[in-house]
Amino acid sequence: MKDRFDTDYKVGQDNTRKWGVDIHGPVFLIAAAFVIGFIILTLMNPVDAKKVFDSSKSWTIQNFDWFFMIAGNVFVLCCLSLIVLPAGKIRLGGQECKPEFTRLSWFAMLFAAGMGIGLMFWSVAEPVAYYTDWWGTPLNVAGKTPEAARAAMGATMFHWGLHPWAMYAVVALALGFFAFNKNLPLTIRSCFFPLLGEKTWGWAGHIIDVIAVVATIFGLATSMGFGAQQAASGLSFIFGMENTLGLQLIIIALVTIAAIVSVLRGLEGGVKVLSNINMTLALGLLVFTILAGSIMHFFSGLFTTTAAYAEYLLPLSNWIDRADEKFYKGWTVFYWAWWISWAPFVGMFIARISKGRTIREFMTAVLLVPTILTLFWMQAFGGNALLQIQNGVGVLAEKGLGEVSLALFQMLSNLPMTNVTSFIGIVLVLVFFVTSSDSGSLVVDSITAGGKMDAPVMQRVFWATLEGLIAACLLVGGGADALGAIQAIAVSVGLPFTVVMCVMLVSLFMGLRHEMQKIRT
Repeated sequence: MKDRFDTDYKVGQDNTRKWGVDIHGPVFLIAAAFVIGFIILTLMNPVDAKKVFDSSKSWTIQNFDWFFMIAGNVFVLCCLSLIVLPAGKIRLGGQECKPEFTRLSWFAMLFAAGMGIGLMFWSVAEPVAYYTDWWGTPLNVAGKTPEAARAAMGATMFHWGLHPWAMYAVVALALGFFAFNKNLPLTIRSCFFPLLGEKTWGWAGHIIDVIAVVATIFGLATSMGFGAQQAASGLSFIFGMENTLGLQLIIIALVTIAAIVSVLRGLEGGVKVLSNINMTLALGLLVFTILAGSIMHFFSGLFTTTAAYAEYLLPLSNWIDRADEKFYKGWTVFYWAWWISWAPFVGMFIARISKGRTIREFMTAVLLVPTILTLFWMQAFGGNALLQIQNGVGVLAEKGLGEVSLALFQMLSNLPMTNVTSFIGIVLVLVFFVTSSDSGSLVVDSITAGGKMDAPVMQRVFWATLEGLIAACLLVGGGADALGAIQAIAVSVGLPFTVVMCVMLVSLFMGLRHEMQKIRT
């Protein structure tokens, strides 16, 4: 078995030299045609497009909710095991390889790429939604009760903690390991070499890469749609501008232009600089919110929310005979599909910046550190919002959760310097927006260029433009219920890539076992 693996890897290396061209014909053409066709059909008939979005989402959730849940749980368990298993000492790129970025820049880039816009959009809206029973409560806990507040924070952490980062980590580690340790192209198909052998470079590999590109494009477009809605709501809140579809489309256009400029500046001058700026602004807003709110409530809430996360982790991970179907399918299954649709993008980007890290260091950083940072973020913003509601302060207490994209600004309005903090919030959304688009176009370009990391810049410009167009189409096609359309497409594209990720995990462990055998001998 060992000899066969060695032979296969060498053959794979030979093939990549022939295969690694600037544009990989089948993958690039099929993915581009699919995306452009989607744009054209949606703009031609947005009403029918919305019906298709909704039908696809309903069918996927009704038939495959169990599959999303099982897959998510398996990913978490496997990632945690790699922290303690002997394979954790394997270093991406070889035992002598040195990291390219400092730990601080590394954390900033992976966190900004992984959850930026989502954290801004949902950090207030989600806990408030659960507490007030806006659309179902976790495990059917009665709304607006002390237990509802505990459940709201525990469920929010469940959706933003270990599970999503485990999904990212599986793809990131598989890509990094096969690219940097086995010298295969940095593209999704390479992760399947132990299973597919030479078929990796044929149509089986083409299909895998096309699925990854489509999932990435639509996953990014989902977040860009959220970002456009929130930025428009913030502008309306601060400057009194009418929050219209036209304003949201203008924001998408401007951010897409900014993303193209960032693309032209490259990884060091674009994503790295923007990520560091964003993390500085985010840290400043976080510290301000903690100090301007209740400091005692924040620190006591950290303990309470951590305990609630631990308490609700297993019950919310269950998929059998759930009584809270509205919450379970409307929130959790959507989130799992959304995270998975982001996994090829975030995974490849994390792999790209993680060369030189050991698997143990990698898993600790990618899985545990962001979960802890998310805990602080959610407690500061979501915890403050729940405290305001419980004390009868502000619009959220008076009217509940109305326009979801306004929730963050409504919470900030009850703290000092509202206009300043709200403006910083808008800037954060927009810069997260740009870094996501830039990083995403980098990843999609690498996949459609056969795994090359230095493909022509104009190819990334092409994909950055298409990402903006897709986001605009989702808003147009969704009509008044644009948020629902955005969620629907995320769920639909997440399903096929969940299958890809499950097989990828098997292939990864085969590769790691082979590497450990080499180290022992």
